[in-house]
Amino acid sequence: MRISSNRRGRSHDAEGARTAILNAAETVFAAHGFDGARVDTIAAQAGYNKSLLFQYFGDKLTLYAAVLKQADGEASQLRARVFAPLLTNDSLAADAGQLRTFFETAFRSVFDYLLAHPRLLRILLWEMAEGWHTYAQISPQFQIEHVEQLALLFQKAQRAGLIRSTFSPVIQLTMALQTCQSYLASLPLYQVLLPDEDLSSAAALARARQYIVTAIVAGIMVDPPQPSQPKEIHLP
Repeated sequence: MRISSNRRGRSHDAEGARTAILNAAETVFAAHGFDGARVDTIAAQAGYNKSLLFQYFGDKLTLYAAVLKQADGEASQLRARVFAPLLTNDSLAADAGQLRTFFETAFRSVFDYLLAHPRLLRILLWEMAEGWHTYAQISPQFQIEHVEQLALLFQKAQRAGLIRSTFSPVIQLTMALQTCQSYLASLPLYQVLLPDEDLSSAAALARARQYIVTAIVAGIMVDPPQPSQPKEIHLP
């Protein structure tokens, strides 16, 4: 019984150590990017010896992949909760109203997710600044089934005449994500330009989100048909 108890204790400690290291790594990668982050700094912030970090994760690149996988796992839960039920609707790609609602729901969720995860937002900015060369090394480790699903949705909607362009659906979706990312990352700049406005308030963020989502969807989907105007009757 004593051995079993010790094993449970070691398992619990190992789980806590991994979590602490991942959280510290996310903080340091967000602050310095992959190239600028030091393993010594991550270990010190986590409160564990550097050798334990290598024991659990092997090297810095594997640790970096683990940080992004953790974020991807959270995003997968969001996709399963918000997107998946809508994607099962067979008429989605042929119904302009339903498709518009789907895109608006999806992009609002993306905006809110990035707003709630500022460290991930900074990591993505570092990747962009460094040419995505680190992500390119680990990208095969990430599942892309949801991207393929959305690309298929785009293709069906294009055939139905609801999507403006045949330009790559993957790029269109990525650009939509980056539009949300760009706004949130530029908030300090906007605050400098508009010092008398509180751009970080819940109301201001909701207005910004609505503007961005509307602009993205308008760029992707064709304009909704305008109601026909009654013809004027000219009496002799």
